[in-house]
Amino acid sequence: MNLVIPEEFFLDAQDAPFPDIDLALDEPNGLIAIGGDLSSQRLINAYQQGIFPWYGENEPVLWYAPNPRMIMTPEALHISKSLNKVVRSRRFEIKINHDFDSVIYHCKSIKRKDQDSTWIDENMVRAYTKLHTQGVVKSVEVYQDSKLVGGLYGVSMGKVFFGESMFSLVSNASKIAFVYLVQNMDYELIDCQVENAHLKSLGAFNIERNVFIKKLDKLLLK
Repeated sequence: MNLVIPEEFFLDAQDAPFPDIDLALDEPNGLIAIGGDLSSQRLINAYQQGIFPWYGENEPVLWYAPNPRMIMTPEALHISKSLNKVVRSRRFEIKINHDFDSVIYHCKSIKRKDQDSTWIDENMVRAYTKLHTQGVVKSVEVYQDSKLVGGLYGVSMGKVFFGESMFSLVSNASKIAFVYLVQNMDYELIDCQVENAHLKSLGAFNIERNVFIKKLDKLLLK
């Protein structure tokens, strides 16, 4: 495939703005910019516009705003009977922002099906850790017998949680974290980025990008 990248997609200057989101490519789905840095201000600006970084090892920073967009809302949450039994068992303890460093480390290092490597490089670890210290990034942690066994992290703005990554060391641990996030953390919209069978089984669904942006604009102000 001969991919033609518009000139305005290249963020050569430190303060170069993102292109209009309607210009995002169809293939690869949602590519909107290349380059720039992972400074706190650029990341915050990106999420406010419905854009997030996603790139592989030895690649420049790639920025995406896919269409459609997978989201979750509290009313759409579906908990199976078997998962509900696990939730009600109180086998797990949930903590918020107790050990962010370990959460992002596990998200970076855990082996995932059909993936040879992680998209979370050391630059991303540093960038999101800095945002965590600023209160913009939060983690939900799942403990069993006082040991961290699962969790997730993402960007928190207004009534929106932009999910970034999750991990499980035991069965259902990441689902437990996600259910807690949806049910107990007062967000009206959880951004799941792109379609994911794991989250789809919990009720996540796709919406058009323009609908997502309209929801975003409203909920970021709450």
